[in-house]
Amino acid sequence: MADKEKDQDLKTAKEAAPKTDKKADKTAKKENAHQDPKDQEIKDLKAKNEDLDDKFLRSQAEIQNMNNRHKKEVAGILKYDGQKLATEILPVLDNLERALQVEADDDSSKQLKKGIEMVHQHMVKALENNHVEAIAGVGEKFDPTFSQAVQTVPADDKHKKDTVVQVLQKGYKLEDRVLRPAMVVVAQ
Repeated sequence: MADKEKDQDLKTAKEAAPKTDKKADKTAKKENAHQDPKDQEIKDLKAKNEDLDDKFLRSQAEIQNMNNRHKKEVAGILKYDGQKLATEILPVLDNLERALQVEADDDSSKQLKKGIEMVHQHMVKALENNHVEAIAGVGEKFDPTFSQAVQTVPADDKHKKDTVVQVLQKGYKLEDRVLRPAMVVVAQ
């Protein structure tokens, strides 16, 4: 019996639904018949205008975002401009420093050493002018961001714990970017 009641309720609901839809359609047709076609056209044009305004504002925002990204990229490129060249020059600078450590005995070797010294000074100045600087060395606190500890020695009165005792190879940085970490001996 319960199934028959459910079937009857479903049938009644189906019959009632089309009648309601027909009534709504008749009401809408009456409203449209009384509505001026120009009013509908104005309504449609206003909706289209709002849509175009929204699209325009979104496009403007996207263009502004693209310009900002481009400026950041250009600033990054300019900030680290010359990184590759500086990295390739560092071994040359190391060799010049090694050459300067050699003792000069006679006049010709002293003149040669003086020439190497001048070239070294010019290279150091050129690197500094391009924002490349040596990473701090002996006596400074060890910072693994800028230096690589390749050896440790026991701390004593002369050398405090976690300080650089000796620099085996100088490190360099460009602005805030490490080009080459310093290889150092650290007191532990």
